[in-house]
Amino acid sequence: MEWFEGISSILLILLVVLVIIPIITVVFLYFFDRTQKQHAILRNFPILGRMRYILEKIGPEFRQYLFDDDHSGKPFNREDFLHIVLPGKYLGNVIGFGSKRDFDDAGFYIRNAMFTKQVDELHVDAEERIHTKKYVMDADNLFSRKEHTEEVDVNPWLLAEDDAIVIGPNCNEPFHVRSLVGQSAMSYGALGKNAITALSKGIGMAQGSWMNTGEGGISEHHLAGKTDLISQIGSGLFGYRTKEGEFSWDMLAEKAAMPHVKAFELKLAQGAKTRGGHVEAEKVTDEIAKIRNIEPHVTINSPNRFRQFDDFPTLFDFIEKIREHGGLPVGIKIVVGSPQDADDLAIYMKESGKGPDFISIDGAEGGTGATYQDLADGVGLPIHSGLVLLQDALVRHGVRDRVKIIASGKIITPDRAAVMLALGADLINIARGFMISVGCIMAQRCHSNDCPAGVATTNPKLQNGLIIDEKKYRVTNYIVSMREGLFRVAAAAGLDSPTKLSSEHIVYKDAYGRVFSVEDLEKK
Repeated sequence: MEWFEGISSILLILLVVLVIIPIITVVFLYFFDRTQKQHAILRNFPILGRMRYILEKIGPEFRQYLFDDDHSGKPFNREDFLHIVLPGKYLGNVIGFGSKRDFDDAGFYIRNAMFTKQVDELHVDAEERIHTKKYVMDADNLFSRKEHTEEVDVNPWLLAEDDAIVIGPNCNEPFHVRSLVGQSAMSYGALGKNAITALSKGIGMAQGSWMNTGEGGISEHHLAGKTDLISQIGSGLFGYRTKEGEFSWDMLAEKAAMPHVKAFELKLAQGAKTRGGHVEAEKVTDEIAKIRNIEPHVTINSPNRFRQFDDFPTLFDFIEKIREHGGLPVGIKIVVGSPQDADDLAIYMKESGKGPDFISIDGAEGGTGATYQDLADGVGLPIHSGLVLLQDALVRHGVRDRVKIIASGKIITPDRAAVMLALGADLINIARGFMISVGCIMAQRCHSNDCPAGVATTNPKLQNGLIIDEKKYRVTNYIVSMREGLFRVAAAAGLDSPTKLSSEHIVYKDAYGRVFSVEDLEKK
């Protein structure tokens, strides 16, 4: 009898949990929704309205994983995502059967040579191998996956010494670059310490590349990998300001004396936000506030522009002063808005004999941790247009040889990078590609401090999920794969180095199948 009473008790509990409590909850929600005055849908359609809001909430995830095809996701589609993840994780990006590119669409194509270069003909530095780790797949079943890591030594695919890109050759300490690919500006604060540390260590292991600190100043996490740094100075002057918000020349000299700081960059604009930076208060920890010399736990909104200059003469004077005090190359980060903007810059460089040592040009499609939709969608030109205008203006006014161009804006694969080099860039900056290599799943929660991957957050609990000693190898592998791909594309174009890519090595095919050279496009 006791066993019968025990079963009866269990059944009674199940009845309460599975039937009575749900019924009470539904009845309560029905009358609550009926009487609330905030949402018309809930008031008119109790319960069903809640289902609508739930579906609306989880809609982005459903579209990303179930309904969007491989090429329809924005800002990066599934194919883009895999082109970053697979090389970083498995050190491989070989595909089978054929391309998924829509060849009816308009776009740039690299001209393949009738007589290509073989690997042993490439002008590349492959002497010092890079020690890294990659994943090897053991089994990939429907409900399970088994894989293990292996230690490997890989070719670094560095530029040969005589092909190195020299930024600021007339500076006291020029910046010699042996990699065509580096990390674009990402601040500590926008990204968490684990992400910054993994990026720094991964880039450092890859050799020859660089890391842009972003406008948040230099942290110990940027220095963890002992990699070359481009220290960005934004309009908020973070890391270069007094408590009163004035520019500090002492802090500049202090940063210039750091052995891994190779150049300074003044951020005039960024692709997705042609304005100052924005960081929510909950992301401004005590450590971040100390690095930036600001108050902790207070929302940061940088000014729209520097107070130190407001035209080309004052900008160029400020550049000269930084170069004199620091002894390092000085660049500017811009977004081109029109042919006139590019012309004005080049004309003043010619007339004054002054100017930046490098120009980082971002496209309107460039990313950000936080901005406004109207700025991201409507302000500034995309990178293809902006780069062509800048290159043309600098060449036309005879100042191209005085400055290096670093291009950025969704350039995440070797073929896209090769097109940018052919259009006039000397180097390539990548931000979101590095974020994905370090674990970003494109949840688009960068501005909220609740990034589920622990990348764009300062929340200690979420950051704990990002293991530095695992992700750093993915960063290294992604860089090496990008560099290898650039040499592979150059070989296909009949060149022994991607540094030799120029406008004659690409063509543009429109939606009607007509083919144009870059020069033809510039005339239209």
